[in-house]
Amino acid sequence: MNGGFVALLGLEFDEVTGDRVVLRWRVRPELHQPYGIQHGGVYCAVVETAASVGGAHWLGDRGQVVGVSNQTDFLRAVRDGELTAVGTPVHRGRSQQLWQVEITDTAGRLVSRGQVRLQNLSDR
Repeated sequence: MNGGFVALLGLEFDEVTGDRVVLRWRVRPELHQPYGIQHGGVYCAVVETAASVGGAHWLGDRGQVVGVSNQTDFLRAVRDGELTAVGTPVHRGRSQQLWQVEITDTAGRLVSRGQVRLQNLSDR
């Protein structure tokens, strides 16, 4: 979880379990859209990352997970500072999982919220 897109976004994981994922990152100019605020795609990527990491951790050696749906709402514009994402499961079944992720600023204000449906893929 230290390389690739996660590294590009600058994500730092504070907690990773099958029940909860907490990560944070710093908003910086290279992650802005043209109007100088955090790009919405970053929120989508963070929501997907938190859900996928938590879902994979829960599924463990029984298989792998892949995202099949990502629905993310942008609630508050952010220009700088640190953001925190907390992902928790809504449903975990035999074939699919649904995770919700809330992203807050340092004042605790909700800036984005999303959910990801994951498909559990068996190694069989």
